[in-house]
Amino acid sequence: MVEGSMTQGAGQGPVVRTATLRDFRVPPYAQVPVQAHPGNAFPEGDAPDGYTPTERDLPVINRGDTVQVAVEPEPTPEPSPQGGLGPLYVVGDVHGYLDELLAALREQGLVDADGNWSAGNARLWFLGDFTDRGPDGIGVIDLVMRLSAEAAAAGGYCKALMGNHELLLLGAKRFGDTPVNSGAGTATFQAAWLLNGGQKSDMDRLQDVHLQWMSRLDAVVEEDDHLLVHSDTTAYLDYGDTIEDVNDTVHSILTRNDADECWELFRKLTKRFAFRDQGGSTAAQDLMAAYGGHRVVHGHSPIPYLLGEVGSEDDDEASRPVVEGPHVYADGLAIAMDGGVTMAGKLLVVRLPLLD
Repeated sequence: MVEGSMTQGAGQGPVVRTATLRDFRVPPYAQVPVQAHPGNAFPEGDAPDGYTPTERDLPVINRGDTVQVAVEPEPTPEPSPQGGLGPLYVVGDVHGYLDELLAALREQGLVDADGNWSAGNARLWFLGDFTDRGPDGIGVIDLVMRLSAEAAAAGGYCKALMGNHELLLLGAKRFGDTPVNSGAGTATFQAAWLLNGGQKSDMDRLQDVHLQWMSRLDAVVEEDDHLLVHSDTTAYLDYGDTIEDVNDTVHSILTRNDADECWELFRKLTKRFAFRDQGGSTAAQDLMAAYGGHRVVHGHSPIPYLLGEVGSEDDDEASRPVVEGPHVYADGLAIAMDGGVTMAGKLLVVRLPLLD
């Protein structure tokens, strides 16, 4: 059981929300009322500007608006005969599911049976959200850190982007129950972390090396004409006109260690669904006009949400979301990579470009 508390606007007493995890594969926010998340809570009436839902009532797009791309397992990557850069792979949200991650990496030939790098000069990018909801977030971070060293020694690389859950975990560790101005009453990083699947075992095992590693992650990168980000939002544009500017700004905010400023960064990078509906392709084009690339590749919003196949804790296996691969949408300009591993979906590891 995870518990978190928050205090909403003036005149209201403390409200305690409790989320119960009966099954690791069901995200804790499945059982939490909409107003329970401090970052999203709002008084009676209209939601504040920038409100971002993270509950099961998320708006969805119709199946016909999204193209599901079947991805066949790739053979073990072979080193380039010229000794240059190898093939490019991306990993969606892991959320502490270490065993599922190792299985997906093995399936693509990126690690061997012992979990060691076996892909030569291949390139591997994680799109963020390593912890929370699943059983072993720190184990996931340790694996990614180790693979980074092993890949570099083999002539390739393994790198990672900053997800909103990295910002959440950093905030919970640094600021705890320090009140922050959420724009909708008082909130704390600690309460938000717990209500979004924070695991006590992760916090207990969190070390300085993990904190330093997370705080240095970039937020945006462009690889092989793919713009890689964690969140499907254009809020990155608020932090710089170039990729370098955005990453420098994010690092500076984390270095200044101001709770309100860090909360605002977390809030903005928790926004979602910028590339859906009629304006989705325009939003993707705006992002790429600033930062480059011809396709935006993101995690953050689970594909089952995008398909409307959300399910519930009481669903049987036959009715749970089925995700076989990433989804291409926004007139082919966006690729969603969060397969919904926290809701019995699939942890996606795919090679780019997609053969769609």
